[in-house]
Amino acid sequence: MSDPTLTPAWQTLTLAGASIAPIRELIDQNRSEFRSNLGEIEVDFTRQRIDASVWNTLKELVVERKVADRRDQMCAGVHVNQTEDRAVLHSALRLPRDSQLVVDGVDIVEAVHSVLERMSVLAERVRNGDWRGFTGKRIESVVNIGIGGSDLGPAMAHQALRAFTQPNIAFFFVSNVDPADLVETLKRCNPETTLFIIASKTFTTAETMSNAQQARDWVHKAVTSQDLEPVVSRHFVALSTNEREVSNFGIDAANMFEFWDWVGGRYSMESAIGLSTMIAIGPRQFGELLNGFRQADVNFQNEPWETNIAMQMGALAVWNRDFLGINTTAVLPYAQYLERFPAYLQQLTMESNGKNVRSDGESVSYDTGAIYWGEAGTNGQHSFYQLLHQGTNTVSCDIIVVARARHDLGDQQDMLVANALAQASVLSLGMDASEVADSGVPAELVPHKVMPGNRPVTVIMCPELNPFVLGMLVALYENCVFVQGAIWGINSFDQWGVELGKQVAMGISEAFELPSLAANFDQSTAASINRYLNLRDQG
Repeated sequence: MSDPTLTPAWQTLTLAGASIAPIRELIDQNRSEFRSNLGEIEVDFTRQRIDASVWNTLKELVVERKVADRRDQMCAGVHVNQTEDRAVLHSALRLPRDSQLVVDGVDIVEAVHSVLERMSVLAERVRNGDWRGFTGKRIESVVNIGIGGSDLGPAMAHQALRAFTQPNIAFFFVSNVDPADLVETLKRCNPETTLFIIASKTFTTAETMSNAQQARDWVHKAVTSQDLEPVVSRHFVALSTNEREVSNFGIDAANMFEFWDWVGGRYSMESAIGLSTMIAIGPRQFGELLNGFRQADVNFQNEPWETNIAMQMGALAVWNRDFLGINTTAVLPYAQYLERFPAYLQQLTMESNGKNVRSDGESVSYDTGAIYWGEAGTNGQHSFYQLLHQGTNTVSCDIIVVARARHDLGDQQDMLVANALAQASVLSLGMDASEVADSGVPAELVPHKVMPGNRPVTVIMCPELNPFVLGMLVALYENCVFVQGAIWGINSFDQWGVELGKQVAMGISEAFELPSLAANFDQSTAASINRYLNLRDQG
């Protein structure tokens, strides 16, 4: 795609970024146009550093960059992931049964719902105790083994929806190839009552398959008197497209749940990758999760700029990144159940838009993907908020508030929300030296207590946290990421930056087996290989 900096809107925004007033001068104006609703979720941009002129120019930028056309191409199955020659159809994962979408000769809706129906059968069997382990005991632990999107999405969803989960089944998520991750998990499980979900599209992902093999050995050690294959079929299911490798591992092909090359890992939590989620919350609530995704998609795919929340949110992210020079966004959910949401968004945003080459192969001359990170409030307030308020780098913030708590503990929910709204106010407005002095602070302390403010804040307020609301939240950010990529002209759906490190790691692993191969690497790497081998072999 062409260079966005050549568009009239981009040039206008460049001038506006250099002259826009601080937030405290803007906030008392009528800013109702910067506050919208996505279903019952209110998304409040009034604390962003924008005015009506910037807002209208962002709308023009979206039009000039043909974001809506590119969105429509994606949803129709056009191969918008051109470097891998793939369609991008995560939105199809939540289409209702009576929808129609045929891509590359495949009835996408039929394929998706066929897998969902099979998932529902297995989920109910595990939940009601029909699925039994090799000794006839019901399943009491489910361990999801995956990495990247095969781990982050299910782990985040399980934590977010813990209030809705099956109480007599424990859920664990193993991703790291560090032995401690698997070993510490297995300490809490019984091989007779544990079901492993192995999530790997190719069933060759090194970290995942290493953990899977160790888990299989762990089960086998408990059943040495029986053949391994029937035991594996009772304790392992696969989320994959590679039936041959699944069968070679010992998993019955009937227990393989398919997903497709048009589903990127970081966009896959509502596909077969969500099997652990479906077992945890049940098929009906999983359907509500999909309905929440769908409601956000309907808004994104049909609403004009004035009510299209993802379009606005994505354009604002570009404004902050490229015209205000803000290179990082903190996601601050004031809801303990959402403690894994920032980690989930790290992959969604940074693996998607961490690109320095446009889709046409030309290098970018402007900033793309911001760094996303965060922590649940109020914990973060006693950790890194000092830097947010008085650090030398400006950080934009997404503060997520849940109005109704799942648990009634007196006034604690009021305390939580009061903290969230206070931080939104102080981050955006700050306190200048005269205000600090007027509050009675001694003169020598005034400079230390000045709060610059002018930190852009979006407040996302949800009525409660349930599967439907979580689906809307995730889809909102998915669509926001798309908008940013479309404006920047980059491919948000490949991740070549992940691949080279994997290839080099394979070579280093070979050098661990044959140390003379260390000479094939640069001197620093060769020295580190040799040092590691010395330390390893001393143990």
